[in-house]
Amino acid sequence: MPEYSLQRTSAGASIAKFRELGLLVFILLLCVGVQLRNPSFLTLENINDMVTNTAILSILAVGMMLVIVTRGIDLSIGATLALSGMISAMTVSAYPDTHPLLALLLGTVVGVVSGMIIGLLVSKAGILPIIATLGMMNAFRGMTFMVSGGKWVSAHQMPDSFKAIATSSVFGLNTLIAIAIVIYLVFYYFITYTRTGRQIYAVGSNPDSAKISGINNDKILWLVYTIMGGLSGLAGVLWVSKFASAQGDTASGYELSVIAACVLGGVSIAGGSGKISGIILGSILLGILNNALPLINVSPFWQMGIQGSIILIAVVINALVKRGVDRNNLVRRRI
Repeated sequence: MPEYSLQRTSAGASIAKFRELGLLVFILLLCVGVQLRNPSFLTLENINDMVTNTAILSILAVGMMLVIVTRGIDLSIGATLALSGMISAMTVSAYPDTHPLLALLLGTVVGVVSGMIIGLLVSKAGILPIIATLGMMNAFRGMTFMVSGGKWVSAHQMPDSFKAIATSSVFGLNTLIAIAIVIYLVFYYFITYTRTGRQIYAVGSNPDSAKISGINNDKILWLVYTIMGGLSGLAGVLWVSKFASAQGDTASGYELSVIAACVLGGVSIAGGSGKISGIILGSILLGILNNALPLINVSPFWQMGIQGSIILIAVVINALVKRGVDRNNLVRRRI
């Protein structure tokens, strides 16, 4: 049995590398094709704008990957982002001397509390993730309108120090990009080298076996939704700082883009499978599509259709690859 498990792990790792290599090749071919249509695509300025615009998406994709790995889903992240962004914007508007780090901390805390609530609903109350997060999505969105009184917080109401969060640089890198890199490094270490990180994948692969082996499934589920909430809260502050505007409908529907980035990156909706490198590539691909399609004069009506088609193709490929892996494992097990 241990030999079979080792073979299964090795096969899964090989397939994941092959899938990521294929995605990387597709991204490179797409870049070449767009560059031939519009020479301004691969300019340094456009690349910097594209990566900066993708930073928030990639940050959220980390948390969503952990949630999906445990066979869950979080539809509330757009509403959590809006709520944390609104509270942070209103705070710095009322107290202009607030340090930007405190604003980031405030938004993150709002997100963590939101995630903890969802985590309790899923882990302790036993509510299906899609139901719990759908309900809390509406609750958080309503709270955003309540705390703001239905009003916006615009750029002139925010201090320059707060807006500088998204425009400043660290070691020559835009702050948004630097924060995204730090988050990726931290979570790469977390899921690769820590016991809790490995337990997250164990719970997603086989919850019953994980429970029998002594893993506290409820604790793991609560943790991943709390992490997702914290990253959503952080992203809320970054979003409001970047666009210099806090609105009640901020990031409405954005959760679908985050889920798409994970699916494109090879994260299995069935749980138990997903890599940091994959979601980086998935986020980059979405960022390229969002940037490139307008540059080559693709109609806005076609842009969403093209993105949806690519996502559907990725899902089909993932399903076919998984079916092939399962078939090979079954053959080896019989032998």
